[in-house]
Amino acid sequence: MKYKNINIEWLGHATFKINTERGLVIYTDPFNIKNGEQADIILITHDHYDHAERESMNVIVKEGTTIIGPTPCLKSGYSVKPISNGEEKKIENIKITSIPAYNISKSYHPKENEWVGFIIDINGTKIYQAGDTDRIPEMQNIGNIDIAILPIGGTFTMDEVEASKAVSDICPKIVIPMHYGTVEGTKGDPEKFKELVIKDNPGVEVWIF
Repeated sequence: MKYKNINIEWLGHATFKINTERGLVIYTDPFNIKNGEQADIILITHDHYDHAERESMNVIVKEGTTIIGPTPCLKSGYSVKPISNGEEKKIENIKITSIPAYNISKSYHPKENEWVGFIIDINGTKIYQAGDTDRIPEMQNIGNIDIAILPIGGTFTMDEVEASKAVSDICPKIVIPMHYGTVEGTKGDPEKFKELVIKDNPGVEVWIF
């Protein structure tokens, strides 16, 4: 789907491919990629197998690919530029800022691990890829997001109900559900999520791929 001159494609789970108007190719959380364009930038929210799969990385990494992720991702075998919560990195006209991603009532993604979500600012258009997270207080302070990409699978992350409440915190123009229907424990129901968002946030557009 297209927003302004940016094309966004969901490849399943938490994997997205973003093509910018200047021709750059950005991937988030590579998993189960069998073929596709090679990446200029890869953003990894954390080092779980379904977000930083070596086989998928092998498909999309090329000479000169910039890989950004929190410190544990340095073990991936690739050259990763570490990023801490609140840190900002700039690549050409793209500004990448990390924010916390963690569980509040679960143990799968503890806050002390300092795993991240990303705000990808492409020439003023801001895309928030939340990573594996619950609805956290930091979401209320993100501000001015064009597209929010939120997990809805439950078990390891928010479910549809919690994610719809997070939409109220973030107030994006568009929201995209992710992290559902791929691995065990991420059942998720995107249509239920859409109904809840429309009910509580009627001005927000919901994209389901």
